[in-house]
Amino acid sequence: MTTTLAPAETRLALTRGGLATVLLGAALAPIDLYIVNVALPTINADLHTTAATLEWIVAGYGLAFALLLVVGGRLGDAFGHRRVFSLGLAAFTLTSLVCGLAPNAGVLVAARVVQGAAAALVVPQVLSIIQATTSGERRSRTIGYYGATGGISMVVGQLLGGVLVSADLAGGGWRPIFLVNVPIGLLGLVLARRLLPDTRANHPLGVDLRGTALLGLTLLALLVPLMEGQALGWPAWCWALLVAVPFAAAAFVAVERRLEARGATPLLPPSLARMPSMRRGLMVGVPFFAGFGGFLFVYALVLQDGLRLGPLASGLALAPMAVAFLVFSLLSSRFVARLGRHVIVLGTAVQVLGLLTLIGTVLLSWPDVTVLALVPGMLVTGAGQGLAGPTLFRVVLSRVPADSAGAGSGMLTTTQQSALALGVATMGTLYVALAGTWGAQDALLLVTGLQATVMAVVAVAARRLPDPRG
Repeated sequence: MTTTLAPAETRLALTRGGLATVLLGAALAPIDLYIVNVALPTINADLHTTAATLEWIVAGYGLAFALLLVVGGRLGDAFGHRRVFSLGLAAFTLTSLVCGLAPNAGVLVAARVVQGAAAALVVPQVLSIIQATTSGERRSRTIGYYGATGGISMVVGQLLGGVLVSADLAGGGWRPIFLVNVPIGLLGLVLARRLLPDTRANHPLGVDLRGTALLGLTLLALLVPLMEGQALGWPAWCWALLVAVPFAAAAFVAVERRLEARGATPLLPPSLARMPSMRRGLMVGVPFFAGFGGFLFVYALVLQDGLRLGPLASGLALAPMAVAFLVFSLLSSRFVARLGRHVIVLGTAVQVLGLLTLIGTVLLSWPDVTVLALVPGMLVTGAGQGLAGPTLFRVVLSRVPADSAGAGSGMLTTTQQSALALGVATMGTLYVALAGTWGAQDALLLVTGLQATVMAVVAVAARRLPDPRG
């Protein structure tokens, strides 16, 4: 997100301890996204929530993170990356404590939203600090560590969530998945103060408050009815909000265009959205990432509520997908060197194969589906995700000018996180509605089949993307 870096000769050094500190901050945000999935049924049983509330626990965090990610980056540029990193980490630690002590579902949802906002202050500073304190081969290696953090966080989140919930520490049930962040966050704050250099941008960009507010209004007008409508019997206000979505979106686009025409940098620059690589990449990315978010939410419910697996077994069932994602995301650059954009086609095709394998497993073994029986489908699905996801990032950003790299990355990440929340709202709501009438097995088969169909369409559409090799 940094707009102008310091010259190499005046660049502050990032020590190994400093790198470990920023990577710790980078890991906390995705870990907290994945760790919650395993605990959802236990939270439901303890707080007597609705399915819509469970969706908000996941999507509320992701939505706040998506909306404020670009804002967090620009605040770091203006006020100092270490300062905003520490402020965000302190807020993340405090909201984790509130989540862990939440007396009811309302407090938990509200704390999760603020927690997502805090994560949006932390994560952008990581790349900014790396860019401002490293160069050349060390920068490439360090960014590689940052990229691997996402995959490792998925593995850690699934397994740690299962272990903590199953251990039922001090009778806390699901609460330790949030409380564990408190000592880690406090340690991170001490390390940040001692080890992180104080960097900032020479020419920081302003914060687009109107654009941020209008984008938030658009997403809420879409997601609130999708998550609440079915449980409430689709009252008139739900339909009114859905009708308002295109108008709110049009107002957002108009504000962004006017801001860019005046020479300022909007939240999501329209000029970047008009670039073929960005436009086509985002059109492919929305269903791709939405499918991923919906998959994790639905299977978290199915494994425990449908198959009656415990939290630890559920975490173990999802772990092969996370491990395969990590391995193939690290290998994806080698595939891109040979196949270019066709890696996305290959990855989504592999993912379809994995989803079909899971469908076959459910058809053959339900209701006695074991963790071991799910391993082949989970491995193949994760491998496809690992090939396609990172490559999609490369394709979308491949034609973005160097001086717009921060804005392009912000646009892509905002779209990704918004799509993850959309996937929870759509696929989660569909599964819950069908499970109540058809049963868990048939609902799971339909939702998984729908996702496989969407991924097949993505594979076809990806053939029109530009080649990231130039």
